[in-house]
Amino acid sequence: MDTQNLLRDYNRWLTFQRQAQLEREHSAAVRELDKSRVSATRMTEAYRSMAEKAASEGACYRTLFLRNVEGQALACEGWLFVRRVLAEGGTTRVRATLLTTFTLQDGRLNPGDQPAEKVTLEIFEHLKVDQGMASMARVDRVNGGEDMQFITLLDSARGDLGQHMK
Repeated sequence: MDTQNLLRDYNRWLTFQRQAQLEREHSAAVRELDKSRVSATRMTEAYRSMAEKAASEGACYRTLFLRNVEGQALACEGWLFVRRVLAEGGTTRVRATLLTTFTLQDGRLNPGDQPAEKVTLEIFEHLKVDQGMASMARVDRVNGGEDMQFITLLDSARGDLGQHMK
C-alpha cells in the first residue's frame, strides 16, 4: 500500500472516530435533557441568555444536532450565533446563524471553509408517549434542511467567530 492511500484511509478512520464520538455525546445530552425534563420555557430562557451574550460579547455556542442523510440521522457539530428569540402565537422561534464544523460527509471543517447558514429553530414540548406521556423540550430547524434535535451547550462558548457569521 502506498503512503498516499494509507494517509487517506487513516484520515477516513479519524472522521469515523469523530462521528462516533459526536453520536455518543449527542445521545448522552438527549438522555440528560430527558432525565431532567427541561421544559420549553426553560429552554427559551437559555436561548434568550445566549442571544444577550451574542449581542453584547459576540458569543457563539457549540451545538450538536442531527442531520437526516438518506434516512439516517447523523450527528453534526457547529457553532451557533443566536440573533434573537421570538415568541409569537404560541410558538417560540430562534433566529440564528450556524457555522457547521463537522459532518460525516465533509469531516472536520475550519471556520470559513463553508459559508455560515441562517437558521430558524423552533422550541417546543416533545411528548414522550413511551415514558408515560412525559414531555421535554426539543429544538428543531424549521427553515430548510433536515436538521433536528439541536443541543446547544451553554458552557462551550467563544467570541472569535464573528467574521465567519456574516
